[in-house]
Amino acid sequence: MKILLSNASPHPIYEQIVSQVRSQILSGALKEGEALPSIRKLAQILQISVITTKRAYDELEREGLIDTVGGKGTFVASPNMEFLREKRVALVEAKLREAVAEAEMAGLAPEDLHQMLTLLLELEHA
Repeated sequence: MKILLSNASPHPIYEQIVSQVRSQILSGALKEGEALPSIRKLAQILQISVITTKRAYDELEREGLIDTVGGKGTFVASPNMEFLREKRVALVEAKLREAVAEAEMAGLAPEDLHQMLTLLLELEHA
């Protein structure tokens, strides 16, 4: 597991950890059942507070991405496919909102945007 923290980031450290671990799980870089460092070990590695790493692990556990087993450790959870799909759908919606906003600023009509999307989809599946 690789985590790079930036003090210059506008995001709190725990969010940076959550985001990077989430990305590694969703991309398959971290596999189901793979052990993660303990909260204390991760805090030591990253040279940050144990409270910060606990907050990050708590968030990842709430999202169903990791499981903590008392006395054994913390592991990548078995993927909840519905949850993963919902996350991806939310990401697509956010990007489409951005595209709609850009299209409006460029003066494109909804029909133009629809035509562009249709063309992009056709090209992608050609």
